[in-house]
Amino acid sequence: MKLDRVIAVRNDKTVYRDGDLSIKVFHDVYTKSDVLHEAYNHACVEDSGLNIPHLHEVTTTENGDWAIVSDYIQGKTFAQLMQQTPERKEEFLTAFCDLHLSVLSRQAPQMSPLQPKLKDKIMHAQLPMTTRFDLLRRLDSMPVHHKLLHGDFNPSNIIQREDGSVVIIDWSHVTQGNATADAVGSCLLFLMQNEQQLALRYLRMFAEKSNTEMPYIRKWIPIVAAAWSVTMPEKKRDYLLEIADGRPLEELSGLETGEA
Repeated sequence: MKLDRVIAVRNDKTVYRDGDLSIKVFHDVYTKSDVLHEAYNHACVEDSGLNIPHLHEVTTTENGDWAIVSDYIQGKTFAQLMQQTPERKEEFLTAFCDLHLSVLSRQAPQMSPLQPKLKDKIMHAQLPMTTRFDLLRRLDSMPVHHKLLHGDFNPSNIIQREDGSVVIIDWSHVTQGNATADAVGSCLLFLMQNEQQLALRYLRMFAEKSNTEMPYIRKWIPIVAAAWSVTMPEKKRDYLLEIADGRPLEELSGLETGEA
């Protein structure tokens, strides 16, 4: 296992390439149970039949860090393709939405439920108590579903191979729950990448293709924004808190972030 070719650095994780393998190394903030849980979730998703990297093993490095070894996927992400061919952005957004709906059509009885996770985070959001109470009450009124939710479904996590096939990567946030919550999460990810028009277009496309009423989708927006704000850096957190406090997406200016 060679760890000399870094392909991604994330929060307390580093991903390396070793030939046809991708090695995700977890640093010491992650426990053994954290890593095994992520590997278990990945294996369950793989068993569902979705086209995702094949998981090979869970192991440890020479330094004692835990690592998950899976297939390395050669290709370009949808994010790269949309940037390189802006005239095809609508085409890729349509493919992105269809792929998301394919994921959301799966049941995921083995996965942890989303709603308790949202509740816990909303309780810790930097919002007035009355606002948090209203959001928790709204969340309690939402129907409980058991759909497979990616949790970070964005164009950077979709890789298109040279033969045109696509592979979905990064299943570290997978849960089960309401499909609309996952779609709203994708919308918020577009917003935080300063893609307001793409975010709004995606929500409308999801509504049309899934036959979901837009007022119902909008009820989820402040719930998910409040929950996500808890783990975000300052600029993104404040942006999400505006949304959680009821600011309509159409009134938001772009988020100028960099990495903040």
